[in-house]
Amino acid sequence: MNTIKKFLLSFQQSFSFLFLLKWTIICLLIGALAGSASAVFLWTLEWATTYRENNVWIIALLPVGGLFIGLSYHYYGESVVKGNNLLLEEYHTPKKTIPFKMVPLVFLGTIITHLFGGSAGREGTAVQIGGAIADQFTKIFKLSNLDRKILLIAGISAGFSAVFGTPLAGAIFALEVLLIGRVKYDALLPSFLAAIFANYFCTVWQISNHTHYTISTVAELTPISVLWSLFAGIIFGLVSLLFSKSTHLWTGLFKKYISYPPLRPVIGGIFLAITVYLMGTTKYIGLGIPTIVDAFNIDLNSHDFFLKLILTSFTLGAGFKGGEVTPLFFIGATLGNVLIWFIPLPMPLLAGMGFVAVFAGATNTPIACTIMGIELFGIESGVFIALACTTSYLFSGHSGIYTAQVIGSPKHAFFANEKGSTLENLIPKKNKK
Repeated sequence: MNTIKKFLLSFQQSFSFLFLLKWTIICLLIGALAGSASAVFLWTLEWATTYRENNVWIIALLPVGGLFIGLSYHYYGESVVKGNNLLLEEYHTPKKTIPFKMVPLVFLGTIITHLFGGSAGREGTAVQIGGAIADQFTKIFKLSNLDRKILLIAGISAGFSAVFGTPLAGAIFALEVLLIGRVKYDALLPSFLAAIFANYFCTVWQISNHTHYTISTVAELTPISVLWSLFAGIIFGLVSLLFSKSTHLWTGLFKKYISYPPLRPVIGGIFLAITVYLMGTTKYIGLGIPTIVDAFNIDLNSHDFFLKLILTSFTLGAGFKGGEVTPLFFIGATLGNVLIWFIPLPMPLLAGMGFVAVFAGATNTPIACTIMGIELFGIESGVFIALACTTSYLFSGHSGIYTAQVIGSPKHAFFANEKGSTLENLIPKKNKK
């Protein structure tokens, strides 16, 4: 037996080479398709945003757009309505290949949401597009369940990387989002390959414009500035918890009081359209990128982050499509902007910390968000970003925007006996005891 083991080990590099060759080919295909699809999506999304801002009257038709989305998913997309959570569920308990119809449904649903004035993001759409495209190769290459898991990770990585132009963060996000407190090292190389290829093919089309953010001033690293960073991280974590709870609350209320699913975005669209009209501004709908950019440079209103939080959680809870991440960037950056009132750190630094830290708390991906912050803002602010992201992750608790996430390793000893629980049932189980 020892002789056989030694013989096999002597060919270890040969097996590694075959693994590398196999996944380079597969990830090249995933990256080309997901990256190209993301480029078209970003271009279409930019068109929808520009058209809406130049024709504000169209927001009055948001209930009509909601009806189209509701009917589409009710009659044609019931199997993919779970969105990102479906990708996570298929990873943990594989059942069947994700239907390709997820791609056009979430694409159109997101464009309609933004065109008519909903408050949503774009990452959810890109991740679903990447994941659905990648999963189609399961049958083509007749992959095993283990390989299929790696394939799903590659798809998530490709979608995230392409839509934000952050290949390193995209790769780590796909590895980190599946299991809280665990990273799947067996998928490390495929995840990076898919992210890099997708980002490349997205930029090749030259129709996607990634926004550039700058932290112009970074504080000196001292024990005092570290303590202030931890304090800011606590606030970011609590706000990310509030966002997650709000989204789940609105979702539950719509399901409870409106039994016919297509009517949920219609009713939600009516309330949203009236709210936007009464506010007299489109600042808090769509992606909100202009306000995010302003958060790094000028003083903003103290209520900006809260209004975006409410409108986004309501939009998604009503059944409109999109993502949560860009709105989380908005919430975090504008929140960081106003923390200058009592936290003695530079405003651009606080905005940058909040930008990624609220995202880290809501998605339970502190490493990916730290890397994203470094990719977007530079290494100079890396220590402060890391402190904010990890602290936010801790204080957001075992909650998140993805209810299908599984606890791989609890955040602290209090939940040590809950290994393997999902975010959806963790807290209720503790309360029942």
